[in-house]
Amino acid sequence: MANIVLIDTRKCMACRGCQVACKDWNQLPAGVTKFRGTYTNPLTLQPHTWTHLVFTETDQGRWLFAKYACMHCTDAACVEVCPLGAVRRLKNGTVWHDADKCAGCGLCVEQCPFNVPRINKFTRVMGKCTGCAERTMNGLQPACVATCPSGALEYGERKELLAKARARVEELQEQGFDQACLYGETEMGGLGRVYILTRPPAEYGLPENPQPAASAWFWRAAKGPLRKLASLTLVSGAMFSLLRWRAERIQGKRGDQKAV
Repeated sequence: MANIVLIDTRKCMACRGCQVACKDWNQLPAGVTKFRGTYTNPLTLQPHTWTHLVFTETDQGRWLFAKYACMHCTDAACVEVCPLGAVRRLKNGTVWHDADKCAGCGLCVEQCPFNVPRINKFTRVMGKCTGCAERTMNGLQPACVATCPSGALEYGERKELLAKARARVEELQEQGFDQACLYGETEMGGLGRVYILTRPPAEYGLPENPQPAASAWFWRAAKGPLRKLASLTLVSGAMFSLLRWRAERIQGKRGDQKAV
């Protein structure tokens, strides 16, 4: 049975504890940052920043806070298109990536509707939240959840937390948050990160109707034959080199993906 992380944005106090905990547990290096007119820092996810907090000021002068990382989709486009099987879905619902298999081809980057995967320009390997699979598979909570001091993050069985989330939305609506809603219950087959929002998803930087790129069907169809070819040493090496070359081209076009 898949588990999820429930994110109650109304309880979030923007302490960035989840962001620091992710860095600490995964031993991710720090980056050089600077103020660019927003409290969201860094501005986007990075190959070495797998979780960050998004700050949004509304037209009413209110602040919206939301933890942003891999959504661990049920119908994960990154899993479907990865030609080397470097990204796969675990039994507990986590979308896991194997850095040793990754060629940095960038297909996952192109197909993810949430703009999550990032390619490290030095190692040519994709980086994203692993869901702390090594913790959750051993009965522990993800590092971000274990650290959250306000109870904005909960980890548990999907059905149970969805029932709790629906009741919480009703409670918020009764308190005057007429636009309170759930996000992630059905999107992309159901997300592994479900949000309790008080405003429309777009105001938190979340896509209203996330869909993989139109070219996803081609890579889904081609993935099987490519894997069979990859079993041959020479062809595997050639394909790996091709994917590396492709990754370099992507790096030249996506300046926002450069490691700081």
